[in-house]
Formats: sequence, C-alpha cells, structure tokens
Amino acid sequence: MQKLAISLSIVLLGWLVIQVSISLLFLLYLRSPSKKSLPNDYLPKTAVVLFLGGASPLLSNCLRSLLNQNYPQYDLKLIIDSEEDSAWYIVAHTLSEEAATNVQVSPLRMPHSHCSLKCSALVQAVLELDDSYKVVALVDADAIVHSNWLRELVSPLAHPKVGATTGYPWYVPTGRYWGSSVRYMWNIFSVVKMYMYRIPWGGTLALKTELIYTTGLLDKWKRAYNEDTMIRGVLAKHGILIIFVPSLIILNREECDLSSFVDWSKQQLLSYRLYHPQWWTVVTDSILTVLLPYLMLVLCLAALWTRQWDAAAIFLNSLGVYTQILLFLVVSLEKGVQQILRKHHQNLPKISPATMMKLSIASPVTLWIYGLGMLSALFMTKIKPRKLL
Repeated sequence: MQKLAISLSIVLLGWLVIQVSISLLFLLYLRSPSKKSLPNDYLPKTAVVLFLGGASPLLSNCLRSLLNQNYPQYDLKLIIDSEEDSAWYIVAHTLSEEAATNVQVSPLRMPHSHCSLKCSALVQAVLELDDSYKVVALVDADAIVHSNWLRELVSPLAHPKVGATTGYPWYVPTGRYWGSSVRYMWNIFSVVKMYMYRIPWGGTLALKTELIYTTGLLDKWKRAYNEDTMIRGVLAKHGILIIFVPSLIILNREECDLSSFVDWSKQQLLSYRLYHPQWWTVVTDSILTVLLPYLMLVLCLAALWTRQWDAAAIFLNSLGVYTQILLFLVVSLEKGVQQILRKHHQNLPKISPATMMKLSIASPVTLWIYGLGMLSALFMTKIKPRKLL
C-alpha cells in the first residue's frame, strides 16, 4: 500500500499545483491596471434587462442601484413573471419613490415551452428593443451594483473583437446558515475556473445587441435551460471574445440555507453539462477534487486498521498539505477581492479564526455536495421549464 500511497499523493499534489497556478493567475489579473471607461459621447444606448420571478430580499436596493448609474443613455427593462408576483408591489413602490422615468415594466407574456422563464423573459425583452439599443446588459435581482457598474461593463465593448463583458459574484462568508458558508467555499473556486474558461455570469453581463441575432443566440435562448453558460461557446465560433472586468465583482450579502444551496448546485452543474464548452474537463475536475481526496482518506483509515503506519503517514501528510494550502488560497483570494470591493466602499467582515474554523468544516461538506450534484447532473434526463429561473 505504500507505493499506492506515494502514487496517489503525487497525483493529488500535482492537481494542487494546477489549482494554485490558476488561482495565482486570477489574482494577478485582479491587480492589473484598470482600463479607462469611455467618455459619455462614445457610450452606446443600452437596455438593462432584469427578470423577476419572486421577490428577493435585496430587490429594492438592487433597483435603486440600477436607477442611479453614471451612464448617459440607458433604460431599465423589467420583466416580471406575472402581475400577481410578489415582486410587482416592491417594484411599483421603489419606482415611485425614485421617480424613475427610464423604466419599462412588463409581465412575462408568452413563456416558451422549451426554455426557462428567465430565457423567455430575455427573448421577450430583446424582441421589443428598437435599433437604437446597441448593447443589452443583464443583471440579477440580488446584485447591488455600484454607480459606475454599467459604464465599466459597456466600455470594453468598444474593441471590435470583444462581444461580451462580465463580472462575477462574491459572497460574504459569515452568517447564520451553513448554506452560506458552503456557498462561499463553492463560489470562491468556481469564480477562478469561470475566469479560466471565460464563462460569463448572467448576474452581470453585457452583449452587443447585433451579436444576439448574428450568432443565433436569440434562437438558442428559446430552447435553453440557462442563458449565460452557452455564450462563450457561441461567440468563440465567430472569433469573438468575452472579457472579465475585475471591478465588476459583485458582493452578495444574502444568506441561503443548505437545502436551497443543494438545489441550486444541481441546477448549476446541469447547466455546465448542457452548455459548458469543455464539459469533460469539469467531470475530470470533480474526480480529482472530490473522489481522489476521499479515496485517500478511506485508504488511510484502512492503512491504520491494518497497521501499515508508513502508508497511513503518507496519506495523512498529503491530505494535510492539500487542505492547508487550499485554505491559504481561500484567504489569498478573499484578500485580493476585498481590495477590489473596497474601491467601491463595500466593507467586508474580516475572516476571524472562528469563521475560518467554520469554513474548514464547510470545505468537506462542499466537496460532498459537489460530488452529489455532479452525479445528479450526469444522469438527469428531464427538467420542468416552468420551474427554472
């Protein structure tokens, strides 16, 4: 068993080197000098599309942030699931307080039977735009954006090779629920991999309007489970780039319980299976990230049971090094993102020793959920479009 322990340890630590390298590249990109935004005269007219299916606790703050953008020409297009939806009252109340004039509120009129409600809303909003809108921006109801959000999102689109821009979500690691801690651990490494694969996030995303038609995205959304994961593959076929803008990392303070996160994780992994351009690299990632450490843990226990002390020591040392370096990466990534968020006056709670202890417990739970979600995604054959948001 000693030879097996050495072989598996080499594979695990090799995989660790890859993860560290990717994370360092991400951190370097975060620290790269930010490019200047376009002056007002060069910023195209933009439609900001927000679909609402239920009332997020952050909805009112989200709307206020969207209505106070440092951007010359933009309109907010709100598509609400129905006039009986709980979001309708919050929208009406907030818009009345803000005295907003650049907002159009519509119910979802004809949801398509072969796609999610969000994709149906997106198709409806795009089809209602006139030719003056050169950019379509997407945002989620739990995103509270800073005043330069839209300007920084749209400015890189001036480059002829850039067809889309995106930001990524970031969650607060503290909270009452274990789901919040697990989601934080999940997201912190997911963001790095989304950056590596240039996968956009629909919670902060801008697209040149003409590309929605010329690349066939509009027709694909009519049959889609998810609106954002497919975009990279579609644009890449036409030699068009997606740019991640570091200043558009969006802090989310909303909490979630563990059961809600489990359901969300399954949907997320299913969208990767359906639309990720390198799906089998995601499967390989899950094997190395989930199966390998737990296999080594089981073999370590077996070695201890059979008194093969040398093999057990190798397993324990490798797993210990792996875990400690991953936690160090968590802290490093958190500090790197905090520097971005502070520029927009987002004050984050520090990761205390107690929080770090909770995250160390949440880490193996995250791996279990990731593994179970992957199995669910691999074998799921049916979905109910009306339930997909």
